[in-house]
Amino acid sequence: MNEYKKFEELYDIIKLLRQKCPWDKKQTFKSLRHLTIEEVYELAESILNNDFTNLKEELGDVLLHIFLYSVIAEEQKLFNIEEVIEVLIKKLINRHPHIFKEEKDLKEEEIIKQWEEIKKKEKKSTFDGIPKHLPSLIKSKRIQDKAAARGFDWELKSQSWEKVKEEMEELKVEERKNDKEKIVDEYGDILFSLVNYARFLKIDPDEALERANNKFINRFKMIEELIEKENLVLDKMSSGELNKLWQEAKQKIL
Repeated sequence: MNEYKKFEELYDIIKLLRQKCPWDKKQTFKSLRHLTIEEVYELAESILNNDFTNLKEELGDVLLHIFLYSVIAEEQKLFNIEEVIEVLIKKLINRHPHIFKEEKDLKEEEIIKQWEEIKKKEKKSTFDGIPKHLPSLIKSKRIQDKAAARGFDWELKSQSWEKVKEEMEELKVEERKNDKEKIVDEYGDILFSLVNYARFLKIDPDEALERANNKFINRFKMIEELIEKENLVLDKMSSGELNKLWQEAKQKIL
C-alpha cells in the first residue's frame, strides 16, 4: 500500500540524514530528549487550538523523533523500528482481551479497569509507569485515574467536593498559624483534591488551566492596549482604575 511506501521512504531519508547531515549525525538519545518534549507540547497546543492544519505538521514532527530514536538504536545494535512496532502490537493485543481473545462488549469504565489490572500484572505498583518528571498537574490526574481504576475512589461527586472544602479549611488553619511548610502542604492538597473533582466533572484539569491562562493573557493584553490608547502608564494606575479596565476586558473576552 502507498502509506507503507511513504513509511519506508521516511525511514530511508532519516538514515541518510544520519549519515550526511552534521546536525542529525551528532544527535543522541539524550540530546533529542528535551526537543521531543517540546514537540509533544506543540502537538498538544495544536489540539487545544483545534488547529488541524498545524496538528498534521506536529504529528509529523513527533513521528520524526520516533524514527530518529529508532535509527540511532539500530546503529548501536540495540533494536530497530520493526521491534518497536512489534512490542506495541503485543502490548495492544494483550491489553485488549475483550477484542482479541474473549470478544466481550464492555463499558468504558470496565475497559479502563481491565487495562489497569493488566498493567498491574506487568508492574510491581499501580503507579509504575508514571514518569517522575511528568508535569505535576498531569501527573496528579494520572495518579488519581490509576487509583480509581483499582477501586480507590469516592462513590459520589458530592463527596469529592466536600474533600475540596475540607482541604480549604485546613489551609486556613495553617495560614493563621503562619506555618509556611504546612501551608505549602495544604495548598498542594487543595490542588490534588480539585484534580480529583475534575474527574467527576469529566474534564481535563490541565486543559482547563491552560484555557484560564490564555484567557487571562488575552484580557491583560486588552488592558495594555486600552492603557496605551489613553497614553497612560500601567504601573502608575490605581487598583480601582485597573479593575475597571479588567471588567471591561472580561465583558469583551469571555
